[in-house]
Amino acid sequence: MTTAAPSTALATIQPAFTDAERLALAGYLAGYRGLTREAYALDLRQFTTWCRARSLNLFAVRRADIESFARDLETKGRARATVTRRLCTIAGFYKYAVEEELLDHSPAAHVRRPRVDYESHATALDRNELGAMLVAAGLGPPAEHALISLLALNGLRVSEATGADIEHLGLERGHRTLTITRKGGKVVTIRWRRGPPARSTWPSGNGPAGRCSWPRTSGGWTATAPGGSSARPPAAPGSASQSRPTR
Repeated sequence: MTTAAPSTALATIQPAFTDAERLALAGYLAGYRGLTREAYALDLRQFTTWCRARSLNLFAVRRADIESFARDLETKGRARATVTRRLCTIAGFYKYAVEEELLDHSPAAHVRRPRVDYESHATALDRNELGAMLVAAGLGPPAEHALISLLALNGLRVSEATGADIEHLGLERGHRTLTITRKGGKVVTIRWRRGPPARSTWPSGNGPAGRCSWPRTSGGWTATAPGGSSARPPAAPGSASQSRPTR
């Protein structure tokens, strides 16, 4: 019986990308930041992984390969909007490589993209459903109530709401404002909309630490909480309603 002697030869590991491919990837992503850059990086990561699984160099890809990648995404059940975005990212990457003279021509220049229906078919909450959700949130932890109010009353994205901090609150021309970072890194200041929640999301120094104060409006707002109880904001100190004797 013969035994094979272990080999001391070193295996040659081929780099994942050539220098030109690495330069094109880094340069293309450097033109973006924030969530946009993360989304484009994810698109390119999935495409390059697909290419490596088929032993395709990034700059050796042909139009048929990119279209095969799109069909593979559709087979996996990806939405048309997702497939279109992946193809747009790939086309932008190869266009950048051509502009930087790292590639002669773009293989994605004439790739067909799925037609996307931009009309939203999502069922939105009506006014009563929105009010019920805000009341239910007001009965929960203050942080959850503040987040729901931001999303529902100010139309913020989740990333915009969670990215805001207490230092971003302000006052401009008598209106309370909030400075947020929009998609693409654009910083804007919006007017704080309190609307009709049971409690305001604006923090008050007069209230308990870590809780939200009631909106100081002239007429107030009364909502019916689960169980039939009434949720009404307490009167401000020294107001007429507070000094009125109880019968």
